[in-house]
Amino acid sequence: MTEAISTAGLTKFYGEHRGVIDVNLEIREGEVFGLLGPNGAGKTTCIRLFLDFIHPTSGSATILGLDSRADSVRIRQDTGYLPGEFVTYEKLTVLDLLTYFANLRGGNLGRAKTLADRFNLDLTRKIGELSRGNRQKVGLVQAFMSDPRLLILDEPTSALDPLLQQEFHRLVLEEAAAGKTLFISSHMLSEVEIICDRVGIIREGSLVTVEEVSALRERALTRVEIEFNDPVSPADFEALEGVTDVVVSDHRLTCSVTGSVDSLIKAAARHTVNRIESAQPGLEEVFLAYYSDETGKESSGAA
Repeated sequence: MTEAISTAGLTKFYGEHRGVIDVNLEIREGEVFGLLGPNGAGKTTCIRLFLDFIHPTSGSATILGLDSRADSVRIRQDTGYLPGEFVTYEKLTVLDLLTYFANLRGGNLGRAKTLADRFNLDLTRKIGELSRGNRQKVGLVQAFMSDPRLLILDEPTSALDPLLQQEFHRLVLEEAAAGKTLFISSHMLSEVEIICDRVGIIREGSLVTVEEVSALRERALTRVEIEFNDPVSPADFEALEGVTDVVVSDHRLTCSVTGSVDSLIKAAARHTVNRIESAQPGLEEVFLAYYSDETGKESSGAA
């Protein structure tokens, strides 16, 4: 399988300020890849480097098999792009703007109208009259309307309500099923867990891990509470693989489990169990682990 995006030592400094440092990344054609990190971590800098909006201090990027610098015009022809702040001509109506993009980039105006209907977007309104959420819809429609091979989306569900976020998720999965590649920058863990095949976590300009979403989920913590019929001893559970934070209060056990809960369930089965409650594992605690310094406080990236 070929790479849709490949970088080698990609680095960008803004004067003395850090952008990204030595980013080595390979994104396969046909996958949905999520880049996670808080504001200032370097997500948008990566995107701007991919599309040659800014030039790297060192290193290189290959997009759709083409050099990001030498072949930037060709790359943009095959890429749908949604910036983090979608700013455009405020005096045009939505339909006028989409018609302009269709003429400029060879986009399909019929597809644009279908997408607008899907996102409940009024084509007759002027851009300047739209709420932030409706402007975001315009940005999404223009990114998808040209049926691009690659979609690069920076915080795509920002300002969308939950129902439209779900509609966006369905659209992403449809595009991926059709063989498109999607690169999605986000700080929403729940979102990438739903739609992404793999996730990269960027911290202070450096890519600290790239893993399958399923692998990250296996490392996520599950909170478990078990109520027994009789008192139990914490010693029965403290040595179990993956089990931490064991607290026993008479008949009740609470603990955290990393990965499989099999060993915990088998140990609990030696007693009479009245009730079990567990919180679904998620990526948030894995993500926060990469952003915690030695004092346990969350780190923040530079601008």
